[in-house]
Amino acid sequence: MTPDDTTPKPAPELKTFGIRELLRLIVIGSVLTYFQFIAIGRWVRAPRRGWPVHASKAVVDAFFVLGPTFVKVGQLMGSSPGLFPKVLADTCLRCLDEVPPFPGSQARAVIEADLGRSVDELFSSFDDVPLSSASVAQVHLCVRRDDGREVVMKVQRRGIYHRMKIDLRIAYLIARGLEKFIPFFATANASAIIVDLHAATFAELDSAVEAKRQHSFRSAIGAFGDNKYVTAPEVFLDYCGGRVICMERMHGSPLDRYRPGQQSELIVRRAAKVWMEALVLHGLFHGDVHAGNVWVLDDGRVAFLDFGVMGEVDEQWRALLLDLFHATVIDGDFTRLAGTVKRLGIVAPQMGSDAEVGAILQSVFAPMLSTTLAHFSLADFIRALVGMGKQYKTSSPEELILVAKQLGYFERYAIELAPNWALGTDPFVFKNVFPAEIAALSEARGIELPE
Repeated sequence: MTPDDTTPKPAPELKTFGIRELLRLIVIGSVLTYFQFIAIGRWVRAPRRGWPVHASKAVVDAFFVLGPTFVKVGQLMGSSPGLFPKVLADTCLRCLDEVPPFPGSQARAVIEADLGRSVDELFSSFDDVPLSSASVAQVHLCVRRDDGREVVMKVQRRGIYHRMKIDLRIAYLIARGLEKFIPFFATANASAIIVDLHAATFAELDSAVEAKRQHSFRSAIGAFGDNKYVTAPEVFLDYCGGRVICMERMHGSPLDRYRPGQQSELIVRRAAKVWMEALVLHGLFHGDVHAGNVWVLDDGRVAFLDFGVMGEVDEQWRALLLDLFHATVIDGDFTRLAGTVKRLGIVAPQMGSDAEVGAILQSVFAPMLSTTLAHFSLADFIRALVGMGKQYKTSSPEELILVAKQLGYFERYAIELAPNWALGTDPFVFKNVFPAEIAALSEARGIELPE
């Protein structure tokens, strides 16, 4: 495998329905009904807990029986408490922590089918008990036979591509039906949620592309000769395939388990800097930087993990981001941003000159910019920009929403680990993005940027 092509294969058609989907729908309906009958029995025996509690538990129990697609739906529900009833969202949190593993023998079979060699030929040791298990894949510890390096193999669940293809088609059909008859689901735009889940899922299922993207991201970290305290696992492309990824093992813990202290702010800043450079300079950025995918290693470095979800903003929208960051970090001048906003059609040209539109932008975003450094939210800033585009019926790329989501993660880390820091106004984060301007700014302010 070579690291050249990082474009995932097109996802299968979502809006179709055939005999296989019908048969699977019957199974799904039977399982959900069976567990609701169990819930009724539990409710009769323990009515004080309330029907919603018993019904929600039954739904999640059914999700685990129905398999990875429904576990993934449960994860989405558990991480979106504002969209679903609280008791259901809270119960669905089980889907984030209790995903049952599949047998090690199946993992071995997938590896051997993908790589064309037996596990015993490839590895001097292979632990059949996974280190971790998720809805799509699980991770096994092993030692490479050729060089004795300790590595991990990320192995997809067998048959998951076809199962998810069918299940998501059914989920879309159900979502469309619920939207027609139940206002809550129409308000929540349930079918759009399934469309997004479909796109993200099949991008994640292309392990060969994920491996190449991880390799590219890791290579780009050191592009400017710095960032030595940030890394990503080395990928061994000759041990990767369509459903398996081989990478170095990392020793550490998720960022949200790191205790606030003298180094905690610097750790968040270093991670944000590398992520920002990937976004605006290198192209591909990590699209899922929740705490489980950003670790603090035992040696103090930060590591990005799990590259199943990646984003890429095209040149014209990247120019908008650069102008936005230039205004928030360097000079507060929105005139340049106004020109880009007009070219992209976010605001109508007849609104005025660049200077006039810049003044409007500054007035719209003034409440955000006037907050203290610790409360400035770049994620809210971008969401507001997208909202302005919608006002003028201009569609912004989905990746821009993905950008805002990742910035939101960093800002949440800041609340716990760096309460006096704000990503959107930190010169260090943009050191390689605007090198001359940041150097001049640092000298003028008497700031010494960290390593």
